[in-house]
Amino acid sequence: MAGTLFLVATPIGNLKDISIRAIETLKSVDLIACEDTRHTRKLLNALEISNKVVSYHEHNEVERAGELARTLLDGKAIALVSDAGTPGISDPGFRLVQKAHEIGASVIPIPGAVAFINAVIVSGLPTNGLYFGGFLPSRSGDRRKTLSAISDLPATLTFYESPHRLAKSLADCLETLGDRDAAIVRELTKIHEEVVHGKLSELAAKYSSANPKGEIVLVIAGQTGESVRVHDDVALAARVTELELAGEERRTALKITAKEFGLSKSEAYRQLQTERKKGS
Repeated sequence: MAGTLFLVATPIGNLKDISIRAIETLKSVDLIACEDTRHTRKLLNALEISNKVVSYHEHNEVERAGELARTLLDGKAIALVSDAGTPGISDPGFRLVQKAHEIGASVIPIPGAVAFINAVIVSGLPTNGLYFGGFLPSRSGDRRKTLSAISDLPATLTFYESPHRLAKSLADCLETLGDRDAAIVRELTKIHEEVVHGKLSELAAKYSSANPKGEIVLVIAGQTGESVRVHDDVALAARVTELELAGEERRTALKITAKEFGLSKSEAYRQLQTERKKGS
């Protein structure tokens, strides 16, 4: 009979957040699979747990998933952990879970911290609908395509971001999504935990010259249908025409207008078509 795979959430910062059930599980399993054995060993040492550990990360995930599946077939119990938080959330895990299901092993979650969930609840933004996008693409063009594809979602948007890319990502968010309410949540549960609220324009300006450190979650308000800003009582179509007459190409004129009205480019295009149909 196949064994059991436990998906064990670990603290995202403060070690006191480890659950009693997680400790009991880590002590009882035959093997602990983790991203970085050195990092996990520090946690295990603090908990006085000496079970065997093996690496399971993005570079060996395919090969190691097969090895761990064979261990499960032998009836063993395995705990999968990430460096911090819940395994499988923007971390390796789903291939092993798939393998476990294929061979008939039990898969049991041991709940705990998830950074983006905690970021949303402290952000002050709506929690009735959430979209989690993991890490935004590293290239600006890819980032904007990703943001454009979800710009109409009424759900609060959440992303992980690295400190050195934050300023560029905020600029792209402002350009693509319009000037929405947002929050930068940094170093959750740690000594330098910080939540910074503001419009995307304000945050983009603040972090254009700042040098943030640590782990960051970017939380952005979803599309509410209320993001249109009146531009001196000028209709969107009229503003696009004004820019075109001033020498801007149509695409550039629409892009500038969308930013001024607090709309995504797709929203601005739809409004432009609607206004022009009404005026024809």
